[in-house]
Amino acid sequence: MYYTRFNTSFCEIILVGDKLGLRNLHLNTGEGNRSFEISKNWILNDDFFEDSICQIKEFLCGKRKVFNIKLNLEGTDFQKSVWKELCKIPYGRTTTYKEIAKKLGNENASRAVGAANGKNPIPLIIPCHRVIGSNGKLTGFAYGIAIKEKIINHEKSKIGE
Repeated sequence: MYYTRFNTSFCEIILVGDKLGLRNLHLNTGEGNRSFEISKNWILNDDFFEDSICQIKEFLCGKRKVFNIKLNLEGTDFQKSVWKELCKIPYGRTTTYKEIAKKLGNENASRAVGAANGKNPIPLIIPCHRVIGSNGKLTGFAYGIAIKEKIINHEKSKIGE
């Protein structure tokens, strides 16, 4: 398993992956409830992530709206179905946990969708930040509401570009 870390105008980002694809993207905001440890068994390899870093930086400066990065996701079938649905949310748009639950065939599964959203190992690329509460408020982001708001506002500002 390889890893790298790099700074952006939003926060430090840590990537973890192997030849099967990207496994984790950690937004090191110092906020929220997501903790992350770099394993002593992982190998620092900046070159391995060169394309991923480039795409993430393009996204964060508004030049990229869709990612083309190979992913190696670990999760339950339900989590993967939620993450797949998240990838369908257009850049600069938001939806609700309830709407995702409806699209998965159970409008009463909002809390389960929220839990799967919270376990998303690859934010930004799997855009869990685009999911908000039914009341329109920003809720539940593992890296803190401040960065969620910053990313959403960034995307909305770049829609017409």
